[in-house]
Amino acid sequence: MTLVDAAAVAAHPAPPRARVAILLFDGVEIIDSMGPYEVFGAAGFDVYTVGAAKRPVTSAMGQTLVPRYALGEAPRADVLVVPGGGVGSALHDSSTMAWVRTTAPGTRLTMSVCNGAFILASAGLLDGLSATTTAHNIARLREQYPKVHVVDDQRFVDNGRIITTGGLSAGIDGALHVVERLRGVGEAQQVALGEEYEWSGHARFARAALADQLIPDVPMDHLGTWDVVRTEGDRDHWELVLHGTSDLAAETLLDQVGRELASRGKWLAAAGDGRKANGTRAWRFTGRNGEPWDGTMSVEPRSAGSHEYTVKLSIARSG
Repeated sequence: MTLVDAAAVAAHPAPPRARVAILLFDGVEIIDSMGPYEVFGAAGFDVYTVGAAKRPVTSAMGQTLVPRYALGEAPRADVLVVPGGGVGSALHDSSTMAWVRTTAPGTRLTMSVCNGAFILASAGLLDGLSATTTAHNIARLREQYPKVHVVDDQRFVDNGRIITTGGLSAGIDGALHVVERLRGVGEAQQVALGEEYEWSGHARFARAALADQLIPDVPMDHLGTWDVVRTEGDRDHWELVLHGTSDLAAETLLDQVGRELASRGKWLAAAGDGRKANGTRAWRFTGRNGEPWDGTMSVEPRSAGSHEYTVKLSIARSG
């Protein structure tokens, strides 16, 4: 006994395979392009790569990739994937941009991965739409393309015909979502299981929405030598722990880092000068949407009289 009758399958042949074109260019990120390639290939789609010419391109990690088709030779695509990476080579190539601009409207779905959103935005394809990109490019996309509603709390954004995803591995989720759109949730689930990839269809993880994005970039190299021991949290709190050595006293380290947090992140000292105890400071600051947050930092010698320190910075929503 089988679950599928062979005669029934023969009487109802599979529909033509959807064609997926993946753009390649010098500087392309490997996982942005090959992650979706793997998903669509596993789903039985006809996947092919397209470049400005049929010559090798070098990925962001130094891998050599050879497009199957040049721009003018590529078959009509049902799905267009525009990956990210070092997108400057694509953005500054008029033939590539013209191809994206004219190809996307003829597809059933067009998806960007990571900062491939900048290619779609530059082509005018995101005007008036919601979109996302890799976490550290959210602000830049918002600034450069004011006609785009840039969001930071979604792993991928589906506008109907155009989908944008967050960075890197988010392209796998976006590709599975495309499989769901075209073939149904069951097919997408089977592909995810076959790839041994945890996928729910509505993944909450969005890198740009994590709380560490609220911690200013504070230069530490001039204060000593530091290693990250732990950095973890979620959308509501974060904790960063460093081990390191410094010629400075603990209180001096706190004062110098505190000034940087105040100037770079507009953190305000809590309860006077923010001193909670020796070796500890506290601040208040405002989140993305005006909500209040609390921050604390401690610097503790790892042994008496030592210039080896443990630095712990914690932030959490107030209340």
